This record gives sequence, structure tokens and C-alpha cells, in this order.
Amino acid sequence: MSNSTNKRVVLTAMVFAVAMMFIDQTIVAIAAPTIAGHLSLSATGSEWVVNSYLLALAALFAFGGRLADLLGRRRAVVVGVIGFAAASALCGATPRGPGAEAWLITFRALQGASGALLFPAAVGIVVAAFPVMERGRAMAVFFGISGALTAVGPIAGGFLTQWTWRSIFWINVPVALVALVLIAYSKPVDERRPGRLDWIGAGLVTGAMGLIVLGLQQAGTWGWADGRTIGCLGVGLAMMGAFVAWERRTDSPLVQLRVFAQPAFAVDSAVLALVSVVFVPFFFFASVYAQIGLGENAASAGLYVMYFFIGFVVMSQIGGRILDRRGARPAVVYGCALGAIGFFLLAGKLTNLSLGAQWPFIVLAGAGPGLMLGAASTDATNRALSASFSEVTGITQTARNFGASVGLAVLGTILVTRDGHTITAALTRNGVPAAIARHVAGSLTSSSPGSGAHRSPALIHDVQLAFAHSSQTVFYVMAAVMAAAFLLSVRRYPRSEAALVAQGVAVGESR
Repeated sequence: MSNSTNKRVVLTAMVFAVAMMFIDQTIVAIAAPTIAGHLSLSATGSEWVVNSYLLALAALFAFGGRLADLLGRRRAVVVGVIGFAAASALCGATPRGPGAEAWLITFRALQGASGALLFPAAVGIVVAAFPVMERGRAMAVFFGISGALTAVGPIAGGFLTQWTWRSIFWINVPVALVALVLIAYSKPVDERRPGRLDWIGAGLVTGAMGLIVLGLQQAGTWGWADGRTIGCLGVGLAMMGAFVAWERRTDSPLVQLRVFAQPAFAVDSAVLALVSVVFVPFFFFASVYAQIGLGENAASAGLYVMYFFIGFVVMSQIGGRILDRRGARPAVVYGCALGAIGFFLLAGKLTNLSLGAQWPFIVLAGAGPGLMLGAASTDATNRALSASFSEVTGITQTARNFGASVGLAVLGTILVTRDGHTITAALTRNGVPAAIARHVAGSLTSSSPGSGAHRSPALIHDVQLAFAHSSQTVFYVMAAVMAAAFLLSVRRYPRSEAALVAQGVAVGESR
């Protein structure tokens, strides 16, 4: 097998390897109400079926990146794929009864832990397989397909749930088998970076990320002023400060903090975190809007997400070519600007309650992140002159998952708060008692406004329009976050890429 062919097989193998974890970021959110009904999960338990996965990912990414260096990238990917598939199969095999909730949440967390080991190693393998001048296009394919698979989650979840909710987990097993066969065939380089594992740093950063994400995710349930929320955030931030102080002193740090001394790497990480506040949460909020605001079922709501997916995939390929030819700055700056414009225009159309009026702006909103996400991620990896690809991927993916967790928590709170005003007002105008109206407003995201047999078309329309107004606020905030990412990138991103290319060639040849 020629070197050119083997590079493509390695890339394909890694795409299959990470496919499961990207689909699972969104597929379970669509099926969560069905799962809760079949297993009689509590409201908190149903929430944690989604949250435990993201929590484990965010908390363990930095640790997973360093562990992949010690184990060897190929071995880490294989262990991660097998662990993810096994945890998925056990999620699908959740027994009915009082232990169902604990069972499902536990194995969802193990899925996240396996993904935290798998993904940094997979990125390291892809980066090492391609010379620096081809890396932008290769990573555009990798991140483009990975991002697209995030969009596939709601679509696949809608259709698979019609058969059985268990299939959304079982589908990962054949995907894992394909990945393992391709890995065995392509034999990617199993590079290791010997050294000691910084257990103290790992414990501090894992605890810090876990507590911060826990506080943010539960703030909507506990309340932002609740002692549990404040305690989680306060202790988490204190542990993060202790982690930074420890990493500066220890001889074998978990994270080479000096990579942040490079302004472009710091900007890449910050921009990735900001855009992730919008990117992953979009699939959840768009799916909910399509089902409640537009009255679609879970399968039909996938079409709404598909338009975003089209814009994302097309522009991700263009972003990769721009990165190879001109560096990351144009792709990152214009991608953030495009996303801000797209989300702003889309937000203005939500109250039309018409997919036909919205789809061009959905495509435009997806085009922005598509243009810049792969470019920023690859640029950050290329700038890691003193750290490994897997380690730096752990840093950037921690930033992305932390941003996604912040987005889900904050935007979710905004949606619930707005619903409390808009939907309650719509119901009371139609003669619904205030107490019942508030209850419906608080539980609407788990049911359809048209599910009641005695609800009039006028009432259903008013509720849909009220929910659209609530969603509009969320989408305007998304546009503002993308605008903030644009301002950061246009003011702080280096203009010259010539030195980076020269350094990247040397780094790519030496690692």
C-alpha cells in the first residue's frame, strides 16, 4: 500500500473511530423523552442521561490527551473505541426497574471517559500522518465530517427512536468494528512520549472541570443563587487556580502551560471555546424549536438540522484550503463574522413559523462555524511547538467541551426563563388558569403543544409563537457570542503566517 493511500486509510479509520462520540453528543437529547418514558426516569435522571456524557468528556479531556501520549496513540484509540462500544452496548441493555437510572447514567459517563481518551489520540494520529502542507485539507475533512456527525445525531435519533430507543446506542457497535478493522489494516504509527503521569495535576483539573461543569449544568435546576451552584463553581475555580499553580512548579506537568505564551494558540483556544457555546447547543435548541415551534415530529425535525449541516460541511472544505494556502486567520475571522450574521438573520425569522422562510439562514449560520472550526483546531495543533499533538488536542477539546457545557447551561436557563413569561402569557390569554399555565410553560420542552386532544388550533398557534419568541432570544444571544468571537479574532489573531509554516514543517518532521 502506497504512503498516499495509507494516509487516506488512516484518516478514514480515525473518522470512524471518533464518529460514535460526535453522534452521541446530540443523538440522546432527541431520544431522552422516549427513554425517560420507557424506563420511568425521574426528571433529574433524564437530565443526567444527557449531562453525564458531556461532564465526563469535559472533565477528562486533558487527562486523556496526556494518557494517550504515555500509552501510545494507536493503543489509546483502540482502547477508547472498545471502551466506547462496550459502554454503548451496556447503555442499550439498560434493564427496566429501580436500577435503570443509575445503570444508564453510569455507562453514559463511561462513554464520555472513553471518548476523552480516544479523541486526542485520533487527532494526533491524523496530524502525524500528513505533512504540514497537506494537514489543513486533511484536518478539514476530519473536523468537517466530525462536525457533520454532530448534526446527524438528531436526525438519526428521530428515526431510530421510532424503532427502539436502544438502537441509538447499539448503532455504535458496528461503527466501532469498522474502525478497528481499518486501524488494523492501516497500522498508524504508535508513537509514545515516555514520562511520568502527573496524577496531582490530573486530579485537580478533572475535579475542577467536573465541578465547574456540574455547577453550570445544574444552575437551571438549582438556581444560580443556590448554595450548591455557588459551591460547585467556587470550589471548581479554586481547584483550577491550584492546578495552574501546580503545573508551573512540577517537572512533569499534565499540560505544558507555556503553549499559551503563543498569542495565536491562546486566541485559537478562546475562539474555539466561544464558538462551541453556540455550535453544540444549536443542535439541541434547533431540534426543540422544530418540534415545538414548528410542530414537527422528531424525525422531521432532523431536516431543520440538515440545512445547518449542508452549510457546515461545504464551508469546512473551503476553510481547509484557506488554511493550507493563506493560514488560519482569514478562515477564522470570516467564519466568525459569517456565523454572527447567519444566526442574527435566522433569529429574526423564527417567529415566521416557516421552515421555507428560514432555511437559507440556517445554511448561512452553519457555514460560519464550518469555515473556522477545523482551521482554528488545526492551527492550534500546528502551533504546539513544545507539546505533543495529543496533549494539545486535549487542551483545545477541553476548551470546546467547556464552551458547549456553558452554552447548554446558560442558553437553557434563558430559554426556560423566557418561556415562563411568553408561554404563560399566551396560555392565560386563552383562558388557562395561571397555575396550570406556569406548569405547562415549565414542562413544554418535553412535550408537544399539540399533544392534548382538546387544544384548539388557535391555542396551539399561540403557544408555538410564544415558544418561537423565547427561542429567538436564545438565537440572538448565539449571534452575539459569534460576534464576540469575531472581534477577538480580528483584533488578536496574528497577521503573518510565514514563520508558522516554517516552524510547522520542522515540527511535523520531528514529531
